[in-house]
Amino acid sequence: MSVIVPKSLSDALAALADNPDALVLAGGTDAMVEVNSGHRKPSHVIAINRVSELRSWTFDPVAATVHIGSGVTYAELMESPVAQLLPALAEASRTVGSPQIRHTGTLGGNLGTCSPAGDGLPVVSALDGMVHLASVAGDRSLSVHEFMVGVKRTARQPGELITGVTLPVLSGWQGYSKVGVRNAMVIALASTCLATDLDSRNVRLALGSVGPTILRCVEAEAFAAAVVSFESQSVSASDARRFGELAAAASRPINDHRATAEYRRHAIGVLASRLLRRAFPNE
Repeated sequence: MSVIVPKSLSDALAALADNPDALVLAGGTDAMVEVNSGHRKPSHVIAINRVSELRSWTFDPVAATVHIGSGVTYAELMESPVAQLLPALAEASRTVGSPQIRHTGTLGGNLGTCSPAGDGLPVVSALDGMVHLASVAGDRSLSVHEFMVGVKRTARQPGELITGVTLPVLSGWQGYSKVGVRNAMVIALASTCLATDLDSRNVRLALGSVGPTILRCVEAEAFAAAVVSFESQSVSASDARRFGELAAAASRPINDHRATAEYRRHAIGVLASRLLRRAFPNE
């Protein structure tokens, strides 16, 4: 295979225009597994890890948003000040693989792979992130809910490159949790991200590994917004349990070699309930 290593965004887009079906390699932590197993045999690879425009993040205090370049690594997302602005993303980043993988893997790569088990994706979904795409023909932005269309399927067109994602900085608590077959270096069997916004008084909940793509729990979100106390930051134990039940009902898990659908559904209920109690701890 031929490998192209552009040093600028314009060079990367030109290379992708010439090779629209090329494998775009960020950290390679997902892609190389498929290449090594023989599931993918790309004829062209475009490695974007040296494109400086993709390796930074910015905070806009006026818009209260953070723009994260698609080449920013999980290790960088774990550190201040990103961790203070987007604590759920930092929490999810800490659960990704080993230190070596966290220093190589990127949120942009997570979006490009679009695996339902991707640790960063429930956070981007819960925060209603915007995904930015570029090609030689121009730029466009999509809601993450439009961008993720199925199992490892996205709305990215041939010749387009994911350049970054924009996430809002919310005023309330947010967190991420997952379960796996062990406590570290594991693919999620089920994962949840809960984010609250005190200004708009809403609760967002996104689920990973229990559907063809990341799922939002609209019914559970509406229930939580109606029963929690935003003033005292509290929720009753019974309401937290009901919230977990609604989250479990919204999940669409499958049986596979790693877990049963029943276990995954139960895990979602427990994780969602625990996150709501963490967000509103004073009963």
